[in-house]
Amino acid sequence: MKRTPPILCLAMLCGWAAVAQPGAKPLPAPKSQDERMQWFRQAKFGLFIHWGLYAVPAGEWKGQPIAGIGEWIMNRAKIPVKEYEQLAIQFNPTKFNAEEWVQLAEDAGMKYIVITSKHHDGFAMFGSQVSKYNIVDATPFKRDPLKELSAACARHKIRLGFYYSQSQDWHEPAGMGNTWDFGPDAAKDSIYDSYLRGKAEPQVKELLTNYGPVALIWFDTARMMTGDRGPRFIDIMRTLQPAALIDGRLGIKGDYTSTGDNQIPNQVLKEDWEVPATLNRTWGFKKDDHDWKAPGDLIFKLVDIVSKNGNYLLNVGPTAEGVIPQPSQDNLRAVGKWLKVNGESIYGAGPTPFGPELGAEDPARKDKNGRNAFQPATDWRCTTKPGKLYIHLFKYPEGSFELANAPARVKKAYMLADAKHSSLKLTQAGGRVAVKMPPKAPDAVDSVLVMETAK
Repeated sequence: MKRTPPILCLAMLCGWAAVAQPGAKPLPAPKSQDERMQWFRQAKFGLFIHWGLYAVPAGEWKGQPIAGIGEWIMNRAKIPVKEYEQLAIQFNPTKFNAEEWVQLAEDAGMKYIVITSKHHDGFAMFGSQVSKYNIVDATPFKRDPLKELSAACARHKIRLGFYYSQSQDWHEPAGMGNTWDFGPDAAKDSIYDSYLRGKAEPQVKELLTNYGPVALIWFDTARMMTGDRGPRFIDIMRTLQPAALIDGRLGIKGDYTSTGDNQIPNQVLKEDWEVPATLNRTWGFKKDDHDWKAPGDLIFKLVDIVSKNGNYLLNVGPTAEGVIPQPSQDNLRAVGKWLKVNGESIYGAGPTPFGPELGAEDPARKDKNGRNAFQPATDWRCTTKPGKLYIHLFKYPEGSFELANAPARVKKAYMLADAKHSSLKLTQAGGRVAVKMPPKAPDAVDSVLVMETAK
């Protein structure tokens, strides 16, 4: 994977900052798929935001806790459309502050944001002319948070994309998913296109027209997306925003693959891909879910994903008042603190050369006696750039770190946290390399050893 020259990166960022605001023109059509994917391959870390009417009940309906993820409460509790619609009257997120949300993403070291513009409940979190069932027309809030986020992202040079549930829409009789009000999905094939053409496609056009350059559209679930249905969305995307990316859940091949929720593959994937993941157990806010992933776990997952050539899209679920829960903020900022020191090993980095998860059978992990230098597969990971191996040490070694089969001759080794890049003593013979480590780990979670290699 080629690294973008710094001058080009700066030009791209400045160009984005100049136009990424409501009313600005879309970015021009890329000359190639590699050019289309360039920013995504550099970014590596993004913020997912699930926010909608489901934040009002926050996992509870009529005094009873509802099992499952927060944004699915309408489905799990089989709430009739007319009852669920009443949540809009209560939705008034006066504490929402786009600047604070985007600042959090920047503090966390994230390079793009994806927010739910319409989830499966059918409620639009933007001012839609297609359906009055939206945050501007149906709530006391009367503001368009997506326009405010677009402007804030432009100020912070962070790209903005939109999640859009194209297939499931529990508010519409012809949409997929609402079987308690409108009957089985299998019986809707003849009317499904009336929903797609009457609501989903026009709303996607609004998102691509009214919010400046869009980084991507994150479609979700592919029920009944047969025939020309998926290609119609692609045509809309390529016509209105030719530089915008299409995720892997449209029902037809997009620009990159989305794994299952919270699912990290066990090996390097050659194509462009992304893990959508949660900070706790739910996506939309649920008041009784406090099972927060610790910063160390988040840092490990970020490194693990990048070492396999992927991106990490990590979710927060704001409250009905518009507040991102404090534990989410604290843990994300802890990751950002680590990235300020070690971001070189993440942004624009390529995958490990050492095989699937550096498992026990990988010869790169065996010492001269044939024993594994580190037994658990979670002890270390490797990310790469041309001429550099970044060894992420989650278990800091005593004495020396050894590689049995280095992919190239090592010219120099140093700790990334050492601003002076002071050389560490190394010995090598053939492919075997041993680096004498400093006595104290630079970081409590992940100390990054850099090996500069002959290109």
